[in-house]
Amino acid sequence: MFKDMVGTMRSWRGIKRPRSKTPNRQMKLKVLAFCLFALVAPIVYFNYHTFSYFLRPLWDTPPKPFNIIPHYHAEGIPIAKLCEIHGWTSRETPRRVFDAVIFSNELDLLEIRMRELMPLVTKFLVLESNATFTGQPKPLYFKENKQSRFKFIHSKLMHFFLPSRPYKRNEDPFINEFYQRDAMDNALVLAGMKPGDLLITADVDEIPSAHTIRLLQNCDGYPPIMHLQLRNYLYSFEFLVDNNNWRSSVEIFEKNTTYKHVRKTDYILADAGWHCSFCFRHISDFIFKMQAYSHADRVRYSSFLNPKRIQNIICKGTDLFDMLPEEYTFKDLISKLGAVARSFSGVYLPAHLLENPDKYRYLLPGNCTREPDPVPSTVDRRLV
Repeated sequence: MFKDMVGTMRSWRGIKRPRSKTPNRQMKLKVLAFCLFALVAPIVYFNYHTFSYFLRPLWDTPPKPFNIIPHYHAEGIPIAKLCEIHGWTSRETPRRVFDAVIFSNELDLLEIRMRELMPLVTKFLVLESNATFTGQPKPLYFKENKQSRFKFIHSKLMHFFLPSRPYKRNEDPFINEFYQRDAMDNALVLAGMKPGDLLITADVDEIPSAHTIRLLQNCDGYPPIMHLQLRNYLYSFEFLVDNNNWRSSVEIFEKNTTYKHVRKTDYILADAGWHCSFCFRHISDFIFKMQAYSHADRVRYSSFLNPKRIQNIICKGTDLFDMLPEEYTFKDLISKLGAVARSFSGVYLPAHLLENPDKYRYLLPGNCTREPDPVPSTVDRRLV
């Protein structure tokens, strides 16, 4: 019996007890997690805008809807009748109109805008700086063309020069943008604006239609501040994105009025003009703006500035920065994926554009190929 007990004890010693698998399993999970992070982190880093915009419906909420004011117009209808149709009253004396813009390099669009509004505007205010929003030096393009191309508007023109401010490395470009917009407040005073005058606040590429401004300067009864709903075009009047551009505004001037390109009210006047984004004649102008404006951080790769790539994108109607649409719902985002649909309509465009089709051929449907720069050296001086 004793021998049996000893044999049993020896057999127990020979049994290999299972080792705990928990430490090894945890280590494997940690290694796997690290590998996944190392793989995903660079993808997220280099495609931050894509992920951010795709997930926007989850982390952002849409702005409050506008109260859209219907807009009625037909050629030949007396202005008093148009005021009546809108539920407004006609004025005996038209309001004075002041059109104020911060200018960078959009010479063609500025001329089209000035020609559109010239019969109605009392003063055109053009504020120009020798630095871009990203703090880089730039030529004074408007000053260089003022005595020749813009001579037609001299009697109504006030040109303001704003010296560049000290720029800190990696500074937010919006600081320079706000600096220039604040300077426009002083320009409004120097221009002699008085309470009751009508102020147009819009970027150069946001062009109110002449009949819109004529209506507002000759009527009373509308909200003192209204945004303008503009037809939203990309690269030319061939690619109609939507009808929902809203940042431009008109307001009845008061002593506390400031030049802000932000939402100011819940009211918006429907179908009041055009917004033509990145509508340039030369590829060098695209390159200039891509690096100069407040969203220059969207240029994530040097290849984005390749002229052949830019020309190809212009003709396709796709995005210069390979970004998703800025929408607040997945439905709207999905509906705008891919290239912008072509528009073959040349109806209801700025009059000066259609009066000079050869001069502005690149802005009309079917003419996506951009012209070479007239002087090769101008490409270098426009890059920032």
